[in-house]
Amino acid sequence: MTTQITHVAKPSGRWGIIDGVSVWSQVVGQPAAVAELQAAAERAAGVRFSDELDDGAAGPGAGMTHSWLFTGPPGSGRSVAARAFAAALQCPHQGCGECSACHTVMAGTHADVREIVPEGLSIKVDEVRTTIDIAARRPTTARWQIVIVEDADRLTEQASNALLKSVEEPAERTVFLLCCPSEHPDDISVTIRSRCRIVRLRSPAPEAIAAVLVERDGIPEADATWAASVCGGHIGRARRLARVPEAREERDAVLALPRALRSPADAFAASDAMVGAAETEAAALAASRDEAEREELAVSLGAGGTGKGTAQAQRSARAAEKDLEKKQKSRLTRTKRDALDRALVDLAGYYRDVLVRGVGASVTSTHPDRATEIGNAARDNTPESSLRRLEAILACRDALAANVKPEIAIDALVTALRAG
Repeated sequence: MTTQITHVAKPSGRWGIIDGVSVWSQVVGQPAAVAELQAAAERAAGVRFSDELDDGAAGPGAGMTHSWLFTGPPGSGRSVAARAFAAALQCPHQGCGECSACHTVMAGTHADVREIVPEGLSIKVDEVRTTIDIAARRPTTARWQIVIVEDADRLTEQASNALLKSVEEPAERTVFLLCCPSEHPDDISVTIRSRCRIVRLRSPAPEAIAAVLVERDGIPEADATWAASVCGGHIGRARRLARVPEAREERDAVLALPRALRSPADAFAASDAMVGAAETEAAALAASRDEAEREELAVSLGAGGTGKGTAQAQRSARAAEKDLEKKQKSRLTRTKRDALDRALVDLAGYYRDVLVRGVGASVTSTHPDRATEIGNAARDNTPESSLRRLEAILACRDALAANVKPEIAIDALVTALRAG
């Protein structure tokens, strides 16, 4: 058995924030999930590899198993919780936050922890197979080979089938940590889900998010409180809203759309602005990274070389450049789509607030800083029209997910919103 050390933190604090320096301090507002994962990490520390691990059918906190599924809404910290759990499994003290294992896992550089992060629209089968083949080997520096799959809902059918085979018959020292929005078959296949222990996360409370922004990021309390109240429970979004003026401007532009619906010209101008803002944000995020990748590829292929074999090397370089361009184009498309989706979520939150105000429900507002405007909209519109507009926004999100051209999908949405 390992020896417990005093600075390994336990869930505490009014808002479920973990005190101390442990890896669990990264997991915000999830005390029940942290308790379950800590118990599993402690159980795993005492497992002999000749022992049978749990099959995943036992109840929460029953022990350790080979396959885990982290579910929760965007911003709930699925991948952060998975990474913290991976660090706790590799750490001699179950997540002290100070050892080499903890630092390298949280930084994404641990030799025995691999992450599959979709940069394009989906996770391809070749990437899954390559990662699984490596993860099936014995660990090199730690007790476990761990595979973290972010956005497992983006697995193609072939990739999902390849992963299923390994989840069904995992290597003795391999652990799979999958992350996706929900347990619905549209997000993760039933067969994979049935072989995983599920860890359900929730949106952190605004107070917990604000505390993190103040204590960890040094953001002024007033800015942190405002950002936490309008971020929809998404910590990363709250941080960006508090720090980046352009993010606040983009949100203002999106929430101006309902006021522009009275005039067709203004409404369609607003829709063009929404698409343009998504394109600008995506291009800005991609520019520096794309250039760095091109330079790195050029160096690795011996750019500027001369002598025997240069012609063959140049042909190989051109093929590699085409592959890189394809990858970058797919990533840009996904980044643009994600930016538009965030805008639609903000818009859906607006009409959700109008709807609940119209029916007199006492619930927390998505956009509390727009209370007066939302109250006026609730007075001027029926709950039925607000509900139809919400449905139109959800239909637009589905259209974008089905690869409908953004301009067409947003124009169709504006038409539906004007019709009410």
